[in-house]
Amino acid sequence: MSNLLEIAGLNKRFGGLQAVDRCELSVREGSITGLIGPNGAGKTTLFSIISGFTKPDSGQIRFGGRRIEGLGAYEVARRGLRRTFQIPRELKEMSVLENLMLVPEGQFGDRLLSVLLPGARVRQEEQVNEAAAREVLETVGLAEKADIAAARLSGGQKKLLELARCLMSRPRLMLLDEPTAGVNPTLIRHLMKVMQKVHASGITLLIIEHNMNVIMELCERVVVLDRGHVIAAGTPAEIQQNKQVLDAYLGGVDA
Repeated sequence: MSNLLEIAGLNKRFGGLQAVDRCELSVREGSITGLIGPNGAGKTTLFSIISGFTKPDSGQIRFGGRRIEGLGAYEVARRGLRRTFQIPRELKEMSVLENLMLVPEGQFGDRLLSVLLPGARVRQEEQVNEAAAREVLETVGLAEKADIAAARLSGGQKKLLELARCLMSRPRLMLLDEPTAGVNPTLIRHLMKVMQKVHASGITLLIIEHNMNVIMELCERVVVLDRGHVIAAGTPAEIQQNKQVLDAYLGGVDA
């Protein structure tokens, strides 16, 4: 498999803190890759840089062979790279279904012309988007919650909604930031099955996760970050046997 995402010499400093330090990593297309490390290792900052929410100081990011470092978040998203957040950012007063129907870009109903010339085109577009949204909700297990306000979802269900909103855009790569954090064990198993289904549909996944059982079961490859710098990368079995990783990280990460 070729690399879908390639990062080389990436740096980011906030005042006196070197959050990302000469970071080098790659993600193979069609893979599930885990990104682990202790709190403060720079994992979420790295996600923010990759997805365009934070500008790097230096270095290169290639996605699908094209450089994306420095692009805005909306530009990165349009190229097929989407992310979730540790704390879900649902539109609370809108229904679960409406949260998804807002995702498709370039909707005719968003244009001024649709106000002047409303009609069949807008209705047809809404029907297509609603059908797609309901299919995604079925995939993640939220079909029965489609018409309730997103604010009424449990914490774990909001994580599923975050994932569903990403999935609605059919990206090539999804960055999942601690998808099982704060979720009960039963829902964790469901989330894992959903991530496997998403992966099976042809979407590449890069996952930040503190739950080592999730990482070791789901991921084909694991990258270990420390103080913004990659110190190890390999299969779950190789990472489990890496003395440096075991001594410095796995022993201090919640399992």
